[in-house]
Amino acid sequence: MTTSITVPQAAPRGAAARARRIGVDTGQEAVAYFRADSAVVRSEGFDCATRVWVRCTGRETLATVHVVSGLLNPNEVGLSESAWRRLDPTPGARLEFAHAEPLESVRHVRSKAFGARLDAGALRSIVHDIAEGLYSDIHLASFVTACAGRRLDRNEVTDLTVAMLEEGNRLRWDREVVADKHCVGGLPGNRTSLIVVPIAAAAGLLVPKTSSRAITSPAGTADTMEMLAPVDLDVGAMRRVVEREGACIVWGGYGRLSPADDVLIRVERPLELDSQGQLVASVLSKKAAAGATRVLIDVPVGPTAKVRSPAEAERLCAELRAVGRAVELEVLPVVTDGMQPVGKGIGPALEARDVLAVLEGSAGAPADLRERSLQLAGRLLELGGAAAAPTGRATAGAILDDGRAWRKFQAICDAQGGLREPPRPRHIRAVPARCSGRVSAIDNRRLARLARLAGAPHDPGAGLELHVRIGDTVVPGQPLLTLHAAAQGELDYAVAYAGSARDIIALERNR
Repeated sequence: MTTSITVPQAAPRGAAARARRIGVDTGQEAVAYFRADSAVVRSEGFDCATRVWVRCTGRETLATVHVVSGLLNPNEVGLSESAWRRLDPTPGARLEFAHAEPLESVRHVRSKAFGARLDAGALRSIVHDIAEGLYSDIHLASFVTACAGRRLDRNEVTDLTVAMLEEGNRLRWDREVVADKHCVGGLPGNRTSLIVVPIAAAAGLLVPKTSSRAITSPAGTADTMEMLAPVDLDVGAMRRVVEREGACIVWGGYGRLSPADDVLIRVERPLELDSQGQLVASVLSKKAAAGATRVLIDVPVGPTAKVRSPAEAERLCAELRAVGRAVELEVLPVVTDGMQPVGKGIGPALEARDVLAVLEGSAGAPADLRERSLQLAGRLLELGGAAAAPTGRATAGAILDDGRAWRKFQAICDAQGGLREPPRPRHIRAVPARCSGRVSAIDNRRLARLARLAGAPHDPGAGLELHVRIGDTVVPGQPLLTLHAAAQGELDYAVAYAGSARDIIALERNR
């Protein structure tokens, strides 16, 4: 669907100013910085948070106004990095400005905030404007919040999925069966996709795996894979990798596969919101856009996982299957144990090392990550027709044990730009047990927060290593985990949080 956008006529020459790049990273939101006493502000009545069209030598972008005192000369306008990239001006180039008309789709967001349901047309309008970069962060946050919880019914989730799918690129393959695997998240260290994908590809399945970056976690699959190989591949490069090796593991945002999803994820991250309806639309639109036909989805369940109860998991699985059918996807949700993290490392580089250990068959490889990966890989092989039930687990195990999965993973990395060594942190500190006892529970959410305080995923080498699992017995002074950080300040923040939240790892004292 194509939606027309009315762009106002350019502002008169008296309301022009000179472009200055000021090096402020505002994410994807374009921002224009004006001096409060500038001629443009006085003549046009611009105020903080006003939305304006900015034009320069045939290019234009919609930007949010920020007002500053000092920093700029009166005849200059500062551009954020995203605004500068969109306009690509020469320093000092002449900029022209005009007020932006209110976006028609925003009224649908307001309606949703007051409890109205959104029809397919309203959602297409919203998704189009989001994908075109016309929503400010305030608009995006309003939409994400208005749809949080269970405020989207199944029809709305389906229509949102279709709208997100239709807005970007869509890959198609010359096979009836195109497999994929995803996890709904909420379980630190659960980096099974990097093991499942090469197993499935080595078994002959086509697996164009696109992944997201972290939303509320210390690492997403794309963040972890990026420690080992480039993931910013466009659609053409992604196709070449898959045609050569039968699989890829890339970030979906670079190829404009469901591009509105990547914009929404950027706002969900600081809000720490990942509602069920938007989760379903996000996952399934990306899978359908990559050309998948059969998708296995890992649904970890636990009191501190994203999905907290069997009843909630049942609702989510039903939603995934139903919406999947609407976009021609056969979806197999698999409910798994979400009581505690998977593997030892939490954070991009640390999780990458766990993956390598499993693929290489190292003696110290995390047994839980290996077994979980084999169980999921077995189910995917059966779903894709590469193994007959119930032999999938055994087939996956043979492919991992004889080195085929490791060789395939190396080949995928080589096709994506080359296998590389994960970075290491500058600062390390162990967090010891204060008393003896048995580990009775591990709080996934607080452990993820602890890893983020240490710097993950912004600093890829940051995070933590977990040394205990539920059921282990510890003694005073024994390390429960080790924090990894790039900066002393981040390490200090993480240590302070670990000291104040003692129930991150709960101990039952010995009697």
